Amino acid sequence: MKKINGDSIVYVFARIFSTVLSPLLMPTMGIFIALWATVLCYIPAGTRLVVMLVVFGITCIMPMVAIAVLHNLKIIEDKRLVKREERWLPYIATVLCYICSAIYLHHIHTPQWVVMFMVGGAVACIISTVVTLWWKISAHMAGIGGLLALVVHIHIDGYNVVDMKPLIALVVLLAGCLGSSRIFMGRHTLWQVLMGFANGFLMVYLTCTLFS
Repeated sequence: MKKINGDSIVYVFARIFSTVLSPLLMPTMGIFIALWATVLCYIPAGTRLVVMLVVFGITCIMPMVAIAVLHNLKIIEDKRLVKREERWLPYIATVLCYICSAIYLHHIHTPQWVVMFMVGGAVACIISTVVTLWWKISAHMAGIGGLLALVVHIHIDGYNVVDMKPLIALVVLLAGCLGSSRIFMGRHTLWQVLMGFANGFLMVYLTCTLFS
C-alpha cells in the first residue's frame, strides 16, 4: 500500500471540507436550521421535510444539472469551475435557482425572513457573477458567509427555540476550515476567501434585516 504523506492527508481533508460545505448545499442547510431550530419547528415534520427537499432540488440539484449540461456541451471544461472565465454562466443559472426558491417559499407563506435568506443569497451570487468577470472571488465562502448571517439574524431577532451560540461558533469554525482548505488547495488567495465571505455575510444579513 502506498504511503500517504502529511500533505496528501491534509489535501484529502481539504477536499472533504470543500465538498461537504459546497455553496450548493448552503441554502438547504439554512432552511434546515430555519425549520428545525426556530419557531417554525412547530410546523408538522412532514411539511418541513417537503419544503427542505423542494429547496434542495431547486438550489442544489438544478444547478448541478445545469453545470453538467454546460460541461457536456463543451461550454465549460471542468465541472468544478476551476477557471474563472467559465464561472459566470453557471453562476447566472444559480441566481435563477435562488430566485425560484424564494418565489416558492413566498408562495407557501413562509415568513419573510426565510424568503429574504434566499433573496440575499441571490444578491450575493449576482455580485459574485459580476466580480468573477475580473477576479476570482470565492463562492464557497460566500455560501457559508450567508449561512452564518442567517444564524446570527435568527439569534438577534429571537426566532430561535434553541441556544444559537454554539451553532454560531460551529459555523464560524467551519468557515475557517473551509477558507483554509480553499487556500491550501490553491483555488483562492486569502483576499479572495475574505471577500467571498464578506459578500455572502453582508448581503444575506442586510437583506434579512432590512426587508423582513
